[in-house]
Amino acid sequence: MSAVAQPPSPADEVARRARPRDPSEEKDRLRRRIREQRAHRSARQRSEVAQRLADVVLTIPEVADARCVSVYASRPTEPGTGPLVEVLAARGVRLLLPVLGTGLQRDWAEYAGPDDLRERAPGRPPEPGGDPLGAAALADADVVLVPALAVDAAGGRLGQGGGWYDRVLAHVRPGVPVVALVHEDEVLGSVPRAPHDVGVTAVATPTGWRRLGPGAADA
Repeated sequence: MSAVAQPPSPADEVARRARPRDPSEEKDRLRRRIREQRAHRSARQRSEVAQRLADVVLTIPEVADARCVSVYASRPTEPGTGPLVEVLAARGVRLLLPVLGTGLQRDWAEYAGPDDLRERAPGRPPEPGGDPLGAAALADADVVLVPALAVDAAGGRLGQGGGWYDRVLAHVRPGVPVVALVHEDEVLGSVPRAPHDVGVTAVATPTGWRRLGPGAADA
């Protein structure tokens, strides 16, 4: 005779709920939801978001005073960085953009204009074609602007899942602002975090920017 499967007992259900949540599973669920939301924005909405985001980021004092900024070429569904990059470059700011080497090796290269950006592999954002500067080049940046899917008031950042920025941020100079760029509805009450996750110190959206983490209210 085959055993008949029994429904879980109330005690089993209580024990299941009491188990610590798996941050990786929570992250995956949240990523799926946010990616779906982003995919529904029209081309016009994305263009408007990119322009408003540039206007906001340029009001951050450290950005206004920076001689070197780390930024990135946004993917189509991300809050656009194109207008921001154009303004910073026109001001003569040195711009460092990510370069993904073999095996997603961490690297940077200088921005030399929109015609210099190229897609090295399907699915990757455009990258500069100049000589790689090495991972430690990020230490030259006075401000680091990073992509994110969501952030929270404590500075928790939800990335795309590869951990690339969690590793590169080790090269940021102490005290340099790390600013996540997201939509306003992607600033959440809390973001699931794992021990290896590296947080951010500020967030910018198309409607404004704010500092995050301990002491943010006094900044």
